[in-house]
Amino acid sequence: MIDQDIVQRIKVGGIFILQFYKVLTGTMLTLFIPQACKTISDGSDNTIIGETVSICTVSQNFKNNEIYHRLTLYWNSISFFCFIYCYLLELKRENWAIKFLDIDNNKPDNSLKQIIILEPKLDKQMDRLNKCYFYGLSVTASVYMINVLMMINVLYQDYHSMSTISCFISFVLLVQMKLYNSLSIAYQSVKSDKMMSAFMSEFVSYNVLDSDYIADKLSLETNNP
Repeated sequence: MIDQDIVQRIKVGGIFILQFYKVLTGTMLTLFIPQACKTISDGSDNTIIGETVSICTVSQNFKNNEIYHRLTLYWNSISFFCFIYCYLLELKRENWAIKFLDIDNNKPDNSLKQIIILEPKLDKQMDRLNKCYFYGLSVTASVYMINVLMMINVLYQDYHSMSTISCFISFVLLVQMKLYNSLSIAYQSVKSDKMMSAFMSEFVSYNVLDSDYIADKLSLETNNP
């Protein structure tokens, strides 16, 4: 029978990959939002001299050296790396929860508070992980809001079509939903002194100690009376 911890880690890994792609496109907006590129025809090959407008490629967006565009791209990168830092915290927190805690549907979500107080070391680790996660998300949310505001001016300057607006709204909403859900989980975990999962689809709460952890502890106590 497959160990429950392995199943949980596989779920977390799969969800992380999907969310990573979502955050990449939702933070690096300067690269992935359709923008207008103007090209000037020189009249060669029997073409008419004039200016045409097309959608920029990702490469063209990256090579755009207009000062404000370049500054926005740099801030996109800062926002992206803030999310990467939060994901590292999130994965560390989730891995700790899978290792030391478990989910028992027969007990209430807040039952962990009465159990983990008997394990001072685990209690302190859980509090530290929850606070680091919450503060990291708070900083990331602030950085991302500035990112969105800066991008609005880029879209005003380089608007191409409705696809520009629709992609911008879609990408931003996806990231905002991620931020909202994560901040809610982090806040509730800190406020209620519990460990809510940031990856499980139902945002379940780890509410008991992990059976493997209990077995290892009993074995250690038996061997070292």
